[in-house]
Amino acid sequence: MIAALGLLVGIVLGLIFQPDVPLGLEPYLPIAVVAALDAVFGGLRAYLDGIFDDKVFVVSFFSNVVIAAAIVYLGDKLGVGGQLSTGVIVVLGIRIFSNVAAIRRHLFHA
Repeated sequence: MIAALGLLVGIVLGLIFQPDVPLGLEPYLPIAVVAALDAVFGGLRAYLDGIFDDKVFVVSFFSNVVIAAAIVYLGDKLGVGGQLSTGVIVVLGIRIFSNVAAIRRHLFHA
């Protein structure tokens, strides 16, 4: 629940302040957002399953973002940034949809 509230507060603050992203960091922003969403939906799933741990959530949140950004950075340095970005998005997207499916099954008992 705290994760969802934090996500909502972050979205509202982003809409109010409209921060500028430096050009050098623009390729990493979508990856960071998807990695953070993966952690949020994973945390929500864990909460509904009764196994949520706030320490695990915080570590998962930051490690997802850092690892995803590191993979994209490495891809940029190797000249295959676009392909690795796509790979990261696909993998995290699969995880997000898997977590959302589990949340849906939990909420609707299907």
